[in-house]
Amino acid sequence: MTMEGDIDNLPKNDANYTALTPLWFLERAALVHPQRKSVIHGSLQYTWLQTYQRCRRMASALSKHSIGLGKTVAVIAPNIPAIYEAHFGVPMAGAVVNCVNIRLNAPTVAFLLGHSSAAVVMVDQEYFTLAEEALKIVASKSNGNFKPPLMIVIGDENCNPRALKYALDKGAIEYEKFLETGDPEFPWKPPKDEWQSIALGYTSGTTSSPKGVVLSHRGAYVMALSDCIVWGMNEGAIYLWTLPMFHCNGWCFTWALAALCGTSICLRQVTAKAVYSAIANQGVTHFCAAPVVLNTLVNAPEKETILPLPRLVHVMTAGAAPPPSVLFAMSQRGFRVTHTYGLSETYGPSTICAWKPEWDTLPPETQARLNARQGVRYVGLEGLDVVDLKTMAPVPADGTSIGEIVMRGNAIMKGYLKNPKANEEAFHGGWYHSGDLGVKHPDGYIEIKDRAKDIIISGGENISSLEVESALYHHPAVLEASVVARPDERWGESPCAFITLKPGFDDSDHQRLAEDIMKFCKQKLPAYWVPKSVVFGPLPKTATGKIQKHLLRAKAKEMGPVKKSRL
Repeated sequence: MTMEGDIDNLPKNDANYTALTPLWFLERAALVHPQRKSVIHGSLQYTWLQTYQRCRRMASALSKHSIGLGKTVAVIAPNIPAIYEAHFGVPMAGAVVNCVNIRLNAPTVAFLLGHSSAAVVMVDQEYFTLAEEALKIVASKSNGNFKPPLMIVIGDENCNPRALKYALDKGAIEYEKFLETGDPEFPWKPPKDEWQSIALGYTSGTTSSPKGVVLSHRGAYVMALSDCIVWGMNEGAIYLWTLPMFHCNGWCFTWALAALCGTSICLRQVTAKAVYSAIANQGVTHFCAAPVVLNTLVNAPEKETILPLPRLVHVMTAGAAPPPSVLFAMSQRGFRVTHTYGLSETYGPSTICAWKPEWDTLPPETQARLNARQGVRYVGLEGLDVVDLKTMAPVPADGTSIGEIVMRGNAIMKGYLKNPKANEEAFHGGWYHSGDLGVKHPDGYIEIKDRAKDIIISGGENISSLEVESALYHHPAVLEASVVARPDERWGESPCAFITLKPGFDDSDHQRLAEDIMKFCKQKLPAYWVPKSVVFGPLPKTATGKIQKHLLRAKAKEMGPVKKSRL
């Protein structure tokens, strides 16, 4: 049997082949637009040339401390210039950047720092005591083999200076002083192999220890460009950082903005007032946010908004299926919302509900419903399907047959760090298994129906918590809603709704309000889908705005089972 070959035997060489890496985007931005603003944070403003020099200084300073290939640098910080710079400076030294969720507790941070063998910890002054406590835990479990990482504290003029002084008194190096030890002309080198790791991020670990998601230079390059293409982002876009950069590396927009020579507006704390102010006063054209942030924007009191918007503002949302009512309300205020979906394991969003011109003439409510679907694959994702849970055969494109959403291609992680068992499960059958259940519509667009663990099974019938939540969001009193399974003596499980009310609604009679909400749901849902329990109060959220359903599930379980009717 003869082997098929190419039409030639021309080899790769230095002139026609180099490893893909998003680090080149920064060098180009500094060349093309050296004086354009790259990062703005309060009174701090840097140009692309300055950012390039600062990142090279970081790489140089790290190299002087023997931080390079095979080493991990942890960054514990909100959206400030230093965490943006770390996305380039750390891999320019050959090391891997690990951005840590600032809302995690000390034991969890300790696990991350220990599991990743962090050689350096760069920490914002506000979170220095968190890092300090975490490292004490790591040391206590090391059996005397603990080697303290290099500690670098990042000062911020917007914070209490006492926190910075405390960190410096503890021996931490101040970030700007650290950069001064580096060379702004440092001759950084791209990776020899594009499969080399560029970033490490950890899953939430709600049911077990967090898993370390390892990303490659190649994947980051492909996904950064995909971000620009699928969103139609323009060169020079002005981007507001409401999405934490520590979450999936800011969905790869950290690197995408360098490719576009755009401007990053850093927002240390996300509030409706701050978002509207940035749009009005700093020329913001784009931002990403979880649906809960969109909900905050559309329900903000008039004194915190600046409407009408001075320009069309593009918003990308992901993290949880946005209720159509919220999408509709955003469009009414002048935002154009693009709905995407993905996971930490897919470099952030990797599917998009691509808008079709023929939808423009449809009623607004229908448009919102179509836009609430998770859509089609990104340009940089080669495979996307919904498959039968047992056979892995593709489900029919009928919009009703439920299966698991699976993916494959360059947008998939290298794997989980030091976790071969989890990798075997995640990559079973040559696909990445998302754990999300969905359907495939006749037009090929996918739609999530629930996380596998969030499906409510009542009397043997499946109930989609997302669809119950969507109905609840139409009730005039509901600001936020999350639905989970509660034990039920008769049906096994039944829906339990946790609800935050809109400001101004009379919540003195919870029983009456709960009955009104149930009655409302009966008009929109099958009878067995209607929540049998309604609990009012604030919903627990992650740093990225996701509602923490695992906490609500635990609370529903603590409430005990819904009793059988004695009638």
